[in-house]
Amino acid sequence: MTGKKIRKTIIISSSVLVFLFAVLCVHIYVMMKPGQPDAKTIAMARIDIKQNINQADADKITSWLYSQQGVQHVLCNQKTKIAVFSFYPAKVSADKIAGSLSSALHYNAVRYMPSEKDMMKGCPAAGSSFAYKVYNVMNKIF
Repeated sequence: MTGKKIRKTIIISSSVLVFLFAVLCVHIYVMMKPGQPDAKTIAMARIDIKQNINQADADKITSWLYSQQGVQHVLCNQKTKIAVFSFYPAKVSADKIAGSLSSALHYNAVRYMPSEKDMMKGCPAAGSSFAYKVYNVMNKIF
């Protein structure tokens, strides 16, 4: 009698663990799958200014970027000549903002786009994380 209960408990426990693991795999796959940006999606972009600027120029760029529709937050550093801003991609394009900045304020500004090699050097945890490995396995299966 005790042997049957132990075997039944092991089978039920194993079944529950397999089911929970499957749910976890599906959840990871669905959450990591790239999708179209919606109204709540926030992205970040960087604009490199290819000329010397002072603090007044940095303040001018910051206030101009804040005045653009869809821009949420702006940081502009005069020493590095870089402006970084977060925006809603469903409302506006970062390329359009960078182009408008160059034409409106007459700065030699270019949107920074990392190369494929730079993208591979991104977050070191992402490539080796358990979630990323499960996502790759699920991606190959489906």
